[in-house]
Formats: sequence, structure tokens, C-alpha cells
Amino acid sequence: QVQLVESGGGLVQAGGSLRLSCAASGRAVSDTTVGWFRQAPGKEQKESVAVKRTRSSTVYADSVKGRFTISRDNAKNTVYLQMNSLKPEDTAVYYCAASPGYLITSQAMVAESYDSWGQGTQVTVSS
Repeated sequence: QVQLVESGGGLVQAGGSLRLSCAASGRAVSDTTVGWFRQAPGKEQKESVAVKRTRSSTVYADSVKGRFTISRDNAKNTVYLQMNSLKPEDTAVYYCAASPGYLITSQAMVAESYDSWGQGTQVTVSS
């Protein structure tokens, strides 16, 4: 398994931006599918937000398309989530997760496909 550490969460006003980082150790992110998920207050399930796959392709949830961008820095072994035009409904604990190799889209958007998880970082968007 790979070890993941998220950072970059915080409190921001609606319309603002944040960049989350997911630093990985134990496996190269270039050989790993890394997904960002979020768990909103009162919700039991984690919702997929964005995925960066091993062939550099990306997948986004419809709710964040055009606002969020996932990217990867292989030299730093880190995956980022740039979040712009934030809305109060984006408030959640954000987790990054990793799975070895390539995942097809239907697998990539499902939390059960991932075997390693970070501790999460809180993002709060005020109205």
C-alpha cells in the first residue's frame, strides 16, 4: 500500500479558491490511480470528485467540472486538486485515495476500488 498525506484545506468564502495536496510515499504516483473524494457533513458515503489515472487521463464529477482541476507532479510524487469558484455545497472532508495501476471510469469513481487512503483535510466554504 501507499501512504498518503493531504494538506491545504481551510475556510474560504464562496467564490474563492483552495489547492489541496496529496503527498504519496511507497509507490510512484505515475504508476497509481489517485482519486479525490469528499464526505459532506451528515453524509455516510464518500463522493468521488476527481481522478488522475496512470495514463494521465482525468475524470471529474459533474458537480465540479469546469471548477476543479486535478494534476500530478511526478518529481514531487504529489497529486493536487485546484478548486476554484467554491460553493457552500463543496464543504466536506476531502480525502485522497490510491489504487495501483489503471482503473476504468466506472471503477475510478467508486471508493471501494481504492486500497490506500489519507487522513482527510477539512474544506469549509462560507456563504
